[in-house]
Amino acid sequence: MSLRDKQIVVGIAGGIAAFKAVELVRELQRRGARVRVALTETATRFVGPVTFTGLTGTPPVIDIWDPSYQGEVHVELASWAHAIVIAPATANLIARAAVGMADDAVLATLRCSDAPVLIAPAMHHRMWSSPPTQRAIAQLRADGATIVGPVYGKLASGEEGLGRMSEPLDIADAVAARLAHVEQDMVGLRVLVSAGPTVEDLDPVRYLSNRSSGRMGYALAERAAKRGATVTLVTGPVSIAPPRGCQVVPIRSASELRDAMMERRADVDAIVQTAAVADYRPVARSQHKLKKTDTLTIELVKNPDILEELGSTRSGARPILVGFKLETRNLLDYAREMLVKKHLDLVVANQAEDGLGGDDNVATLVDATGDEALGKLSKHDLADRIWDRVTALSARSK
Repeated sequence: MSLRDKQIVVGIAGGIAAFKAVELVRELQRRGARVRVALTETATRFVGPVTFTGLTGTPPVIDIWDPSYQGEVHVELASWAHAIVIAPATANLIARAAVGMADDAVLATLRCSDAPVLIAPAMHHRMWSSPPTQRAIAQLRADGATIVGPVYGKLASGEEGLGRMSEPLDIADAVAARLAHVEQDMVGLRVLVSAGPTVEDLDPVRYLSNRSSGRMGYALAERAAKRGATVTLVTGPVSIAPPRGCQVVPIRSASELRDAMMERRADVDAIVQTAAVADYRPVARSQHKLKKTDTLTIELVKNPDILEELGSTRSGARPILVGFKLETRNLLDYAREMLVKKHLDLVVANQAEDGLGGDDNVATLVDATGDEALGKLSKHDLADRIWDRVTALSARSK
């Protein structure tokens, strides 16, 4: 993913992950970018300014009041940047950025710029999960920043948890994707996405269903359409508007979903099944409202396993199949089992408390090569990571 002729400001806060910023600068340059660096005073305790002078050919900006600078250096730096990347971003810097502070070189440059902003958090896992940090992250996202990571791994404290900074290669990929504006890497791909719950009617007013909001499937459809794909969205009843640029097929029951997916499977390159299918339906639907009784016995029959049927009936490597696994325990074990049993290319694994109804997902991608823990991502960012995998699989299968 080239960054040729792009001008990137890398802002570095004072955390142990600051040493990774050296590799990030080198990776951005390797992809063709011109890079300048801004450091907080605390960051200089972790990595030396002379390192970045040697790498970029320009001394990093540390003190915006330094008289050796010509004019207002943060204004000049902000105007120069095509994108600003803060890596690592500590809990302290994130909190200050969210409320608009501009009291150091990194934040003053950030406040003065209208360029795209990417933030790569790095901190102890309890700092990351704390309500103040999450409120600040939500505000930065609302302001348009892209949050890259953090990821699960070994922390400076010796503990393991969600707080480790994303790797420089992943951050550079995110910069390239953001600067591509609306990526068109899915032009020519035909994708089929299912979303939302299914509904199994018991009588004219009651039904069996689940709490799926449909947001993940709608985010997938929206991002695929923006990246140039031809998108068909098969959706159960939800309360959100369908994304533009998609053919929308409304369904209600699992049987209707199964028919819609099977009818279209031969005409697409990839299928992503996010719909939360009701496992059972009543043997018989009452034509009239069931009257209240002290106890009520309803006979249920198992619904078809749509994803397994899609996997067992496809020809060769097409269409690419992606499923979602939501569990309350033993998540990765069940996801790996699902991958094999249903003949899938990729499983997106979520804990029930992290992936149902909220704005963000804590996901792990599971395929035949292993697992990739993504940490907490917005649904749109997760959608892009899924489509990145799908486009790579598509290229290899041609």
